[in-house]
Amino acid sequence: MGEDGERQLGDVQRTHWQQTYRAHPGMYGEVPSAPARHAMAVFRAAGAERVLELGAGHGRDSLAFARAGFAVGATDFSPVGLEQLREAAGAAGLAERVTTAVHDVREPLPLPDASVDAVFAHMLLCMALSTEEIHAAVAEIRRVLRPGGVLVYTVRHTGDAHYGTGTAHGDDIWEHGGFAVHFFPRTLVDALAEGWTLTEIHPFEEGELPRRLWRVTQSVAG
Repeated sequence: MGEDGERQLGDVQRTHWQQTYRAHPGMYGEVPSAPARHAMAVFRAAGAERVLELGAGHGRDSLAFARAGFAVGATDFSPVGLEQLREAAGAAGLAERVTTAVHDVREPLPLPDASVDAVFAHMLLCMALSTEEIHAAVAEIRRVLRPGGVLVYTVRHTGDAHYGTGTAHGDDIWEHGGFAVHFFPRTLVDALAEGWTLTEIHPFEEGELPRRLWRVTQSVAG
């Protein structure tokens, strides 16, 4: 797939997610994900106060971070999902702890260097992104993290049952039910950790099928 094709696929995915959030508000419920609960402990241990969640959707994990006392910046490419997040934050009395911004992870982050303490991204990096775009996104995450800052991310990997099935888009991207996923080989995880301190690659399963993922924790040298 060429650059134009990759951009077109990403734009189609944005529209698909917009429609999904409209049709199924709060589709992931209110209970925080297991990776987010793990990340809270990691972030506390690192002395984090300012947390950035990329691909926050309607915000179940961002709200959990806010309830835990973190100041949260939540981004997503879906204004619909972020609107649901803002409404939920207001209803829970957390509006002062949560800020939102519409952002496409294929673009530079609208934040200064070393401006956040921790970053969380649950299944964002394994969306319809090329390997080059994933590397660029992680470079941006490193730019905005302070020294000693921590990144916790999750991705579906090539051991997942959906890998190699459905509609192929090249670059380990396969589409099922309108959702395109970039399945990560271990070599990509290792490449994204170059220049970082890699703490953990934890395999786990989630949801129906079940989806098979890695939870990766890595930090910037202090």
